[in-house]
Amino acid sequence: MLEKHFYRSFLKDAFTIPVQVTYWDGKTEIYGNGTPKVGITFHEAIPIRQIIKNASTALGEGYMDGKIDIHGSIEDLITSAYENPNSFFHNKKFIHYLPKVSHDEKESAKDVQEHYDIGNDFYRLWLDKTMTYSCAYFKTPNDDLETAQKNKVDHILAKLNLKPHRSLLDIGCGWGTLMLRAAEKYSVHVVGITLSKEQYDYVNQKINLLGLKDVAEVKLMDYRELGDVQFDYITSVGMFEHVGKENLGEYFNCVANYLAPNGTALIHGITRQQGGALNGWINKWIFPGGYIPGLTENLDHIVENGMQIYDLESLRRHYQKTTETWDDNFNHARGQVEDMFDKRFARMWDLYLQACAASFRSGNIDVMQYLISKGPSGHNLPMTREYMYQ
Repeated sequence: MLEKHFYRSFLKDAFTIPVQVTYWDGKTEIYGNGTPKVGITFHEAIPIRQIIKNASTALGEGYMDGKIDIHGSIEDLITSAYENPNSFFHNKKFIHYLPKVSHDEKESAKDVQEHYDIGNDFYRLWLDKTMTYSCAYFKTPNDDLETAQKNKVDHILAKLNLKPHRSLLDIGCGWGTLMLRAAEKYSVHVVGITLSKEQYDYVNQKINLLGLKDVAEVKLMDYRELGDVQFDYITSVGMFEHVGKENLGEYFNCVANYLAPNGTALIHGITRQQGGALNGWINKWIFPGGYIPGLTENLDHIVENGMQIYDLESLRRHYQKTTETWDDNFNHARGQVEDMFDKRFARMWDLYLQACAASFRSGNIDVMQYLISKGPSGHNLPMTREYMYQ
């Protein structure tokens, strides 16, 4: 009886849409006014102590294990929870405990490998042909994912206003799309850095296939160990979310040290306009060691390390559409994912992708492109933004 009372109290103010909840005893209740848009079934009760310890972790694991089923859109359900200021996402009673994380070089390598070294075959199932695992840029509503990912790379490189035969460092180069595009299209000398062996091998194969060995190099190493070297341009896409709150200052210090005087950097990553945040479930199961820094938090580190902002752009809606597209692709290949891993793994990743889409959709998180100069803002850049779109 106490359990049921707790669940009613916990769920009745959790959402902005009407939700039907079926409990483990078969009884059904509707929370909110109107026809339910989403249904939740609890096949068994998640212990109250686990929910109080960390609601996101307890409910996420309950869904992974099949103790909870969701009928309808997971994205709609989670969006409504983010939009409701009274939900467990905003109630400190249910988010007071978060896992302790470490970000020394050994732990950073382990964290990256746990996520990205799941295997290229897995990511090929739902990413586009460019193997780009970051926010796409939809110039038109009809752009497919591959086109939008190429748009994103070109948008970043256009912002940098690259000149031939200069040097570019890509910190966290992923599967190499950006660095190799810079080498091919703009004739710049590029160095990419990754901690993922799968990505390192893939990029090396692409360098050889494209005949770029004279102008492109990928290194399997921690970005902090690059040494006393400077580059005219730096890019870093989807990287600072991995370094941890305690290492953000060091990350931007490395950017400043590696950037030549009056050089230009484009730093692209998930941030949060309301301030930095962790998510217990994502940190435990998807991105170990992850931390979403706040917008002003990043700006402070940029300025403190002797750099200046020239341009700042939000791509929140683009990342919502990207994650929605990824989830569609993922579910089209769901049988293959289950064969490759198991149903629990597939439920986990589907939940993750829809939760990300919901988080961007609700404005809980954002993605920003910081165009940075080492020296006076925009020293080597045109005076207006028009050049970015030519």
